[in-house]
Amino acid sequence: MNRVARPLAVAALAAGSLLAGCTAEPDRTTEVLRPLAAKERTFAIMSAGKDHRVIWTLVLANPNRWHFAENVVATVVGRDAQGREVVRSRHPVDAVPPGGTAAFSAMTATTTQPAKVEISVESSQWSKAARIPSAFKRFPVADLNTVKLRGGQYLVSGNLRNPFRKEAATLTVTAVLRDRNGRTTGGRSDFVENVGPGAWRHFVITVPKVAGEVDPEHTEVFVTPWGSTARPYEELARAGAVPLHTDKPKTAPFPKDRGSEAATLE
Repeated sequence: MNRVARPLAVAALAAGSLLAGCTAEPDRTTEVLRPLAAKERTFAIMSAGKDHRVIWTLVLANPNRWHFAENVVATVVGRDAQGREVVRSRHPVDAVPPGGTAAFSAMTATTTQPAKVEISVESSQWSKAARIPSAFKRFPVADLNTVKLRGGQYLVSGNLRNPFRKEAATLTVTAVLRDRNGRTTGGRSDFVENVGPGAWRHFVITVPKVAGEVDPEHTEVFVTPWGSTARPYEELARAGAVPLHTDKPKTAPFPKDRGSEAATLE
């Protein structure tokens, strides 16, 4: 009897150890937070008499798969040829989703033309995502078209889609222009409102000026829910995604449904 009980006890102990090892697996959502990265940044200056405008563009990358970058602030500083500060402005930027990228472009006015412009970014808070990263769907963009206008302006148009079951109240749409080498030369942000579940919406963005003398050859459009916190994206993800295929079947049904018949082995 003892000879039989001992192997059973050893087997039970091994099974218990294996189960304990499985339950002790560390939480995958626990990660060492890395700083938000300014992946791309550029600026161009428009002048009209004594009025100058700095059009700046920033592309951000969030390296953390389980956290939102919230309360992100972009700081633009312009300096003259002697290094003196002539303009400084701070701009709140939309929350950057886990493991995702976001872009923003705005305009800063000054009465003194800067010779150099510095664009920096800071994130004051990291928020743990309430959903898995794949729940935060990207907003598809189609029919993208870029046309050069007079005066060095560019007109970017296209269509975006809301992939969620909930209406998107306000979306930030940023067009980023790049040259043949992939270098960012300019951009501009605009907004679209009240995009219904699964609906497409047309957008038109005017990029007033780009950096350099070479015409851009590539355009990329970034779409994010407007807001400095994760809440707008979280609410959309909580509602779920719209099914990709919603058309009714077009083939005739089978004369007899055999799905409930038991298979027989001969």
